[in-house]
Amino acid sequence: MRFRHPDGSTVHLGYCSNVHQAEDLDGVLTQLADHAEPVRERLGVDRLGIGLWLARDVVTRLTSAPGEVRRLKSELDTRGLETVTLNAFPYAGFHRDVVKKDVYLPDWADEARLAHTLDCARVLAALLPDDAERGSVSTLPLAWRTPWPPDRAEAARRALDRLAAGLATIEADTGRRVRVGFEPEPGCVVETTAQAVRELRGLDPERLGVCLDACHLAVQFEDPGAALRRLAEAGLPVVKLQASCAVEAPDPSEPAARTALHRLAEPRFLHQTRTAAGWDRKAEEPSRAGGVQRTADRRAEPEVRGVDDLPDALDGGLPTDSGPWRVHFHAPLHADPEPPLRTTADQLGQVLAGLLGGPSADCDHIEVETYTWSVLPDPPTDLPGGIAAELVWARDRLTGLGLKDDRR
Repeated sequence: MRFRHPDGSTVHLGYCSNVHQAEDLDGVLTQLADHAEPVRERLGVDRLGIGLWLARDVVTRLTSAPGEVRRLKSELDTRGLETVTLNAFPYAGFHRDVVKKDVYLPDWADEARLAHTLDCARVLAALLPDDAERGSVSTLPLAWRTPWPPDRAEAARRALDRLAAGLATIEADTGRRVRVGFEPEPGCVVETTAQAVRELRGLDPERLGVCLDACHLAVQFEDPGAALRRLAEAGLPVVKLQASCAVEAPDPSEPAARTALHRLAEPRFLHQTRTAAGWDRKAEEPSRAGGVQRTADRRAEPEVRGVDDLPDALDGGLPTDSGPWRVHFHAPLHADPEPPLRTTADQLGQVLAGLLGGPSADCDHIEVETYTWSVLPDPPTDLPGGIAAELVWARDRLTGLGLKDDRR
């Protein structure tokens, strides 16, 4: 789906295919037929964006056989799909029975991560629509925070310089620009926008920037307006927005809330959980410019405490009397979770407004990334219908900000 911003630029909206299980090329092609095309048909549009997740074995096949890339591009075209972004965060095995911290391997101190990311960029350059201005690839925020000794941090920094050089070579070879966005995530070396500035400032802004995940931003209790200003002032572009919602327990001591949270404590994915003392949702109010403004009595930086997984919080790792809990569990954008839980959809709306509600579009790639449908307490029987409903939710927010639906 494409939208025209008032400044004349094109904004792409799609959904991420990491919600589907496929670790070989035939599986990827099957998911386009079984899921992505039905989503497009539900929406009644001629063209739908899909942010592909391609496991390492798929990328190896595509880079070693150019005919296979053409086959994938042809399948996308035939089914009314287009790809301007890839999710290169998970390397492989994203739908194993237990993933947890393995999703952060290999990290950016490992040569394999650089090679994979550049290979993804090469594949994307071949898949981009002819009229797309550029592509984007999202990746992990360097590494899980431990162990991260100075020698590994230095190896990662050298890899980022080589990444920028490699992307320049791809552009010279193909004529297509691809940018890479590092995705802050709770528990990682870069878990906040402040840490992104610290670790990524000074990199080539034409090729490297941030992939902003709205769920992660919410879990860390970051103020959307302040976060966006921080990145802009540091010269770090938001090359991609992952439109996602966290789960919030307003009162984690409430028995019904704990029952509902226990139903989310599943074994496959890591569900980092945070609380912030004295946090007041009402302190965030829309500004006339479309972002958020801070009330005079609100702390500049909330005191955030956290644990690495939801079961740790439920076992006593987090206090229940100091504020709400937010859980890294990507909840469907359009649907409420089990009461009394709620989502951070309002904060996602503020992020969209901050990026796109002003005179210029500060991000042109938006990817709905709810990969957790299969581990919901009550998984859907109609996954394409659920994904389509999420995209309608996102579409309505974009048109509400003044963007025009550029249907074709």
